[in-house]
Amino acid sequence: MNPTLHIKVCGMREPASLAAVATLQPDFLGFIFYPKSSRYVGEELSADNLNNLPPSIKKVGVFVNETTEIIRQRVQEFKLDMVQLHGDETAAQCQELRAPGLLVMKAFALGGKFDFDALLPYVPHCDYFLFDTKGEQPGGNGLTFDWDLLRDYALPVPYFLAGGLDLAHAETLRNLQLPGLFAVDLNSRFEISPGEKDPTRLQQMFQQLRGVTPTPYIEGGHAECSEASRVQSLPN
Repeated sequence: MNPTLHIKVCGMREPASLAAVATLQPDFLGFIFYPKSSRYVGEELSADNLNNLPPSIKKVGVFVNETTEIIRQRVQEFKLDMVQLHGDETAAQCQELRAPGLLVMKAFALGGKFDFDALLPYVPHCDYFLFDTKGEQPGGNGLTFDWDLLRDYALPVPYFLAGGLDLAHAETLRNLQLPGLFAVDLNSRFEISPGEKDPTRLQQMFQQLRGVTPTPYIEGGHAECSEASRVQSLPN
């Protein structure tokens, strides 16, 4: 079992779904600020919705080829803890965005082969990488890639594993020993519809990954989320 594996649920949009998933105490919640995405936050979520989240949950804004100015505006408006750059962003833009109190994660799409040397310019300017499956969309394609590509990962930047993760992968993920693996990213396989997550399926996944039963969502109420209940403390 991997006791340090963290969990990110991405593609949050519906307020009721957000409240339900928050009670499961994920380590990270992702919000997509890419207008072409079916999970684009649009007008569905307000800054207040995010501000009401427990401080133990890190808020991640997902951007695709957005300007640094717009990203900074969203960071300030929604009080984001991390930005996830899921397009063709340069290492220079990662450097521009990185600041005290704001983490930077750069996503890369993996196919049959991948040249990890291409990531070297990003190493000094990123707190995390995210490895997703190459597909038609920048993310949320619901497809997995060959995780053996990461067996020889030797860079000092920890990473999130994404791409079609489902309940069927729970046992494998729980025991997965890959160098640099920090977190799993759950999205399309746990949805009722784009942006609306299935809290029951997520609860089952959390239970299998963590080996404990998370506090279930209670209609009309909010479960207490304490930092002591986290699997591992996260960087400030």
